[in-house]
Amino acid sequence: MPRFAANLTLMFTEVPFLDRFAAAAEAGFTAIEFLFPYEHPPEAIAERLARHGLTQALFNLPPGDWAAGERGLAALPDRFSEVQAGVETGLRYAQATGVARLHLMAGMADPRDPRARDAYRRAVAWTAERLAREKLDLVLEPINARNMPGYFLADFGMAAELIRDLALPNLKLQFDLYHCQILHGDVTTRLRELMPMVGHVQTASVPARNEPGTGEMNDGFLFAELDRLGYAGFVGCEYNPAAGTAEGLSWFAPYRAGKGSGA
Repeated sequence: MPRFAANLTLMFTEVPFLDRFAAAAEAGFTAIEFLFPYEHPPEAIAERLARHGLTQALFNLPPGDWAAGERGLAALPDRFSEVQAGVETGLRYAQATGVARLHLMAGMADPRDPRARDAYRRAVAWTAERLAREKLDLVLEPINARNMPGYFLADFGMAAELIRDLALPNLKLQFDLYHCQILHGDVTTRLRELMPMVGHVQTASVPARNEPGTGEMNDGFLFAELDRLGYAGFVGCEYNPAAGTAEGLSWFAPYRAGKGSGA
C-alpha cells in the first residue's frame, strides 16, 4: 500500500505552517513534504517532526528569489555559485529533519539553449555528488508548462536521458503523476518504463489539481500499479484541496495510518 506524505505547502493551510504538522498527524499521515522550509529555523521543523512522529519525505533546495518569479537556478549559466550556496543551506535542513532526498529546481530557461543545458548538467552533477557525500538522493522533477510556463525541465524523456547519461547512483527521477499526465499522457506505461530510476512520486487530480479521484485519471489504479511495480517510496500529496483539507480526505481513508501498511 502506498505511503502517502501530506504536502504542507498546499494542504492544511487552514492553520499556520508550523501547526500543519499536528494537523497532518491527526488526519492519519505519518509522513510529510513541503516546497521550502527556509522561513523557519531547522530546529523548529525538526521539533515538529519529532513531536508528531512524522517522517520528512522531501523538500526543495533553495530556488532563488521565489517572490520575483525565480523557480530554481540550476539551468542559469551565471548562477552556479548560488546553486552551491543553496545546497549547503539545504543540507543544514536535511541534517535536522533526517530527510533522505532533496529536489533541485531547474529554473526558467530555454531547454534548446546550449548554455542552459550545459549549466543544468553541471549543477545537477555537482549537486548529486555533494549530496552523495551526505548519503542523500537528488531528484529531478519535470513540471508542465501550463502550471509553470518557461520552466527548463518540462519533459520526462529529457530528465530520464540526463539521469541515464550521468549514471550517478543517487540521482533519481521525481515522478509527479499530475505533471506526467498533462505533459505526455500514458502515465502507466511511463511508470513501468521509468520505475528503476524513480526516487519519489507525487499525485494530484487532472486537470484541476485537486484531491485524487476527482479528475480524469484512475488514481486508485495508479496507486495499485505502484504496488505492483514494487515502489516502496513515498507518494507526496501535492494537490490543492477543493473545499478544505479535512473535507476532502475521503480518498485517503483506505490508506491512512492503521489501515494495512498505512501512510
